[in-house]
Parts: sequence; C-alpha cells; structure tokens
Amino acid sequence: MWSDLLAAVSLMLVFEGMLPFLSPEAMRRAMRMMLAMDDRSLRITGLVSMLSGVLLLYLAR
Repeated sequence: MWSDLLAAVSLMLVFEGMLPFLSPEAMRRAMRMMLAMDDRSLRITGLVSMLSGVLLLYLAR
C-alpha cells in the first residue's frame, strides 16, 4: 500500500512539473487566470479534478 501511495505522489510531481519545465510562459498565464478566478470557480475546478482522478484510478484498478 505504501509503495502505491509513493508511486502515485511521484507521478503527480512528474506531471505537475511538466508544464513549468516545457512552457514556463504557459504556466504563468495559467497562474494569472487562476488568480483572476473567484473562490467558487476554483473550488469547482478542484472538485472536478479530484473526481476525474478518482474515476481514472478506479478504471485503472
């Protein structure tokens, strides 16, 4: 179980690091857009992201 959790966190870090590494300007634009969003929109985006992750994990397992 712990090795699966470590693998998941490692993959998350790899994927989160790809955009700033490959295109720093796109990352800056995305951050500016996020700063302009209201709290409700950010929460909904986070919820959709979490639910998508859970669904993908369920389908992969």
